[in-house]
Parts: sequence; C-alpha cells; structure tokens
Amino acid sequence: MIIKVLITVVFLAVMIGVGLYTRKQASSVDGFVLGGRAVGPWLSAFAFGTSYFSAVVFVGYAGQFGWKYGISSAWIGVGNAIIGSLLAWLLLGKRTKLMTQHIESRTMPDFFGTRFSSQGLRVVASVIAFVFLIPYTAGVYSGISKLFDMGFHIPYEYCIIIMAVLTAVYVILGGYKATAMNDFIQGIIMLFGIAAVIIVVLNAHGGLTEAFHKMQQATLTQHDMESPLYENFQPGDFASWFGPNAMSLLGVVVLTSLGTMGLPQMVGKFYSITDESAIKRGTIISTIFAFVVAGGCYFLGGFGRLFGEPAWNEARHSYKFDDIIPTMLEKAVDSDLLIGLVMVLVLSASMSTLASLVLTSSSTMTLDLIYRDKKSLPGEVEDGSIDDIVAEKIERRKVVIMRVLIVFFIVISVLIALNPPTFIAQLMGISWGALAGAFLAPFMLGLYWRGVTTAAVWACFIWGVGITVVNMLLGNPINPINCGAIAMVGGFPVTWIVSLLTPKMKRDEVNKIFECYK
Repeated sequence: MIIKVLITVVFLAVMIGVGLYTRKQASSVDGFVLGGRAVGPWLSAFAFGTSYFSAVVFVGYAGQFGWKYGISSAWIGVGNAIIGSLLAWLLLGKRTKLMTQHIESRTMPDFFGTRFSSQGLRVVASVIAFVFLIPYTAGVYSGISKLFDMGFHIPYEYCIIIMAVLTAVYVILGGYKATAMNDFIQGIIMLFGIAAVIIVVLNAHGGLTEAFHKMQQATLTQHDMESPLYENFQPGDFASWFGPNAMSLLGVVVLTSLGTMGLPQMVGKFYSITDESAIKRGTIISTIFAFVVAGGCYFLGGFGRLFGEPAWNEARHSYKFDDIIPTMLEKAVDSDLLIGLVMVLVLSASMSTLASLVLTSSSTMTLDLIYRDKKSLPGEVEDGSIDDIVAEKIERRKVVIMRVLIVFFIVISVLIALNPPTFIAQLMGISWGALAGAFLAPFMLGLYWRGVTTAAVWACFIWGVGITVVNMLLGNPINPINCGAIAMVGGFPVTWIVSLLTPKMKRDEVNKIFECYK
C-alpha cells in the first residue's frame, strides 16, 4: 500500500506543479483557452490522444466490448487510430487551424456563429456542448473510481471527489498550457502502462498463444444466449477475425472513431497548434499513440472471458461490464509496483480527458453565452472600438468567469457520477451521439464546401440531438452506441440535402472566410 500511495502522490504533485509553472501563461483568454495558439506537435498530439482515451475506454469500453466480441474488439482500437486519429488530423488539422485563426474563432460554437453568420447557432451550439459533455464526464469519474476501489479500497464517492478537486486545481491554475503539458506526461505513462499490463495479463494464462487457444474454446453463458447479438454464434467466434457479430462491431468502430471529428474538446486541439509543419508531425505522433493505447486497451479487454463471468445486474438486465477490467487486474497482477502503475495509468487517462472536457465547457459558456462579442469578418473594421485598458480588464474578467464555470461544471458532473443513470459505455454513447451527430457534418463540410447553408446547420443540430434524446426518452429501443453512430453518419445527408434546398449565404461573406486557404 505504501508503494501504491507514494507513486500516486508523486504523480499528483507533478500535475499540480505543472499548473503552478504555467499559471502566468493563462492570464489572457487566448492563453487560457488555446495556449496562445503556439502549442507544438508533441504536446498537441498527446493532448489529442489523452483526451480521446480515458477510463471510459480502458474500463468501460474495453471491458464491455471485449466481453461481447472477444479478441476481434481490437479492431475498435485500429479504427480509433486510422479514422479517429489519422483521418481526423488529415481532414481537419490544417483547415481547422487556418480557418479558425482567420476568423478569430476560439471555440466550436464560435466557429458556427462566425462561419454561418448566426449568433443563434453560436448560442445553441454552446448549450448543446455544455449539456452533453456532462454525461461523458460522469462516465470518466465512474471508470477511475472502480479501479481505485480495487487498488486502494477507497469508497467510490471519495475517489470521484478527490479526482475532481485535483483536476480542477491544475486546470484553473494553468489553463490549456497546463493541460497540454500534463497530457504529455500522462501520455507517456499510458504508453508504458498499457504494454506492461498486457504482458502481465497474458502471462497469467500461459502467454499469448495459450491465451488465444483458450479464447477459441470460450462459449456463451446463459445470459449471452438471451442476446440477439449471438444469433449466428459459432464455436471459436471469440477468437475469430471479426467476432460473433461483425455488423454490430462496425457500429462501435463508427461511434468511437468518427465521433472525434465532431467533439469540441477534440477539434479544439487543432485551434492551438503552432503551424502547418507541426500538424504534419502531430498527425504521425497521434496515430502511433492511438494504435498503442486504443489497440492495447481493446486487445486486453478481448481476453476478459478468461477471468470468469461478471456479475449480473437484474434491474438493468445486463452484465456489470465496468467490473471486467478491474477483475482481470485483480486476478492477474500481484505486484504492488505494477498495481501502482495501473492506478497512475488510469488516473492519467482520466484526468487528461476531464481537464479537456471542463476547459472546453467553461470556455464555451463564457465566450459564447455570457460574452457574445460582435465579430466582424476578416477585412472588416469594427465600430465602437474600446481602449486597451478596458479590453485588458474584460479579458481578465472572462478568464475569471471561465475558472468559476470550471468549478460549476465539475460539481454538476460529480453529482451525476455519484448516481449514474447507466453504465459507462452508454453514458459515452449518449454524449458522443448528440455532440458528434449535431456538430460533425456541418463542421467538416463547413471547412470544405462553400455551399453549406445556415438552415442546414440548424437541421443537423436538430437531427443529432433529436434522435439521441428521443431514443433515450423511449428507453433506448436502439442501443445508444448504434444510435450515436446513426446520428453521426446521418448528419451528412441531412446537411447536404438541406443545403441544396435552402437559400445560400452571401457569396462575398463566404469568399472572405475561404480566403484563408489561398
């Protein structure tokens, strides 16, 4: 216990130390939210990756999908690396950096408001972001708390509160720069931690070959037989290339991979990177990171059936999937040093994601709801300019409000996490489905196509949020994960069709915005 506590305390002290070190760079809005738009490729790539993969992936998704699909769940990690990281950087990195800097956009709602000349879009987008980031945050708390209960025997409630306070401290102190620097440190821990855990878990069953052979012999449980997922199950499916249900697996790949391109906390990493050459390097670094971390998590989860059947939740008529990974670690890992490393691994993954979520939410609320500054298009002159002293006071006030809202956001998400409505994967499915379903298509198409109309953006907002909320109110007749995937993919035809049928924006305004690519 002493070893585990010491490792954790040192890790937390470093996180707080980084916050203190970077606090001077967080005095302005650009410094607090974007790190002054001067964050290098390594910090940006690790910030992207660590915000992407949290305890939701390591505990919730790896456990649930590893149980459902066996070793084929590793394809989810491959999809995360190729679609969620490589393709996201290739499609969005350069264009997001250039256009958001050109129109002086600091947040995704701000982008919608300026790109499509609508303050209404800006306000509604900020409300959507704020509301649907909360369930995702609650899922992150839940994941890490289960592992801390295993490693330290600390009650769930205390884990949530301790992590919330520590994350708030370093984000409030140093803003985005502190978050990015800590993400880099946390990312390195995640890379080594995942590799070590996989080796130990497989060795507990005689190594990779023997563990794979045992998975070929894995059979369905009584509860599995009640699920339509296994209608065409064949012996050996849990060790096959595409598992017992390839189409269902594809839905998970779409949700967890495509979604990154429409999430405010992920896209924001492209706002802050230094230049185009840094984007090229960041693309490679981020993709390799995703292959190791996401691929490793899902590959590890694919062997979950070797460690016994998880408990059954009769009220929800489902397994307690969030207990699978903690059970694997508890049975396979007998080294206090390695348990300490696992604790820091999951703490790293979770705190980095939490920091990104709370910073995104607070900046969105402050800049897009409380201070809706009138913005001019590039090349235009604003009337009624204010002097530098007043402007500096307003900037400082905005930073203070963002810090207050960070606390507010954390308190709300903690209250939800203390009594979560469902298990981790569903929390993330609801959050990602609504956010990416509403934002992905109009954001991506808005970077490339001059013909996207304001009405089409409104239509996609209604589509993404509407299908997610209606499905939830009806008791999830469509699995939240599949519903999220439908919301994301469906946003593209919705945006395209409505754009063809509704009045176009003024050509001069659109041309001024797209000048950034010349």
